[in-house]
Amino acid sequence: MPCRVVDREAPLAGHSQFKNIMHRKGKQDKVRSKIFGKLGREITVAAKLGMPDPAMNPRLRMAVLAARAENMPKDNIERAIKKAAGNDGENYDEVRYEGRGPGGVMMIVEALTDNRNRTGSNVRSYFSKAGGELGATGSATFMFDRLGEITYPAQAGDADAVMEAAIEAGADDVQSDENGHTITCGFADLSEVSKALEARLGPPATAKSVWKPQNLVMLDEEKAQSVMKLLDIMENDDDVQNIFSNFEVSDDVMARLTS
Repeated sequence: MPCRVVDREAPLAGHSQFKNIMHRKGKQDKVRSKIFGKLGREITVAAKLGMPDPAMNPRLRMAVLAARAENMPKDNIERAIKKAAGNDGENYDEVRYEGRGPGGVMMIVEALTDNRNRTGSNVRSYFSKAGGELGATGSATFMFDRLGEITYPAQAGDADAVMEAAIEAGADDVQSDENGHTITCGFADLSEVSKALEARLGPPATAKSVWKPQNLVMLDEEKAQSVMKLLDIMENDDDVQNIFSNFEVSDDVMARLTS
């Protein structure tokens, strides 16, 4: 992991500080724009596949919740929904890729694409360049469980109150800590469970479908670096919507990777 070298002899000129701040802001804006683009694509697809009303379209409702959780402007959300009504917009296919990354880590990549050949070729090259390989359908999913996941901030209620609400809503499990509450349910039950929870606890921070690994692969620092690099490259692809993997790193390794 490359480290940042600071020249202790160099003066901290005001214009240099401003330039650094603007560079960071520019990078953050670029990431934000990419996230909004992916969220907007999911909203448009969801609206095309069902009613343009989130109250009548569970998938659209989940997509709008995800957009709000990322502070996507209301105008952007409404524009993405209206785009679905036009016949001149792009038609996106939902595609799932499965593969093996560095260290034997298994990955599931979900994409929305208007060109399957382009996206498939790109994802294959990402795996290959990282020393992994794209697998056949089912090569990774059997190691994961398809679930619904709903999250709430800690202030939504104490652990007992959230547990009670989750049980009544039909959820399967609740994990609570100082950072918040994570509620899981069956994939098919996600819409109904999230609605019932919203009636008790208010709108969730997120509500989405996930692939939860059945077992985790512990990685050393070198392999973890390779996996993180692969994830960064794939997340930077406009067609890639979600990536799920089954790797784990120790707290010490994570501290070094993020320092």
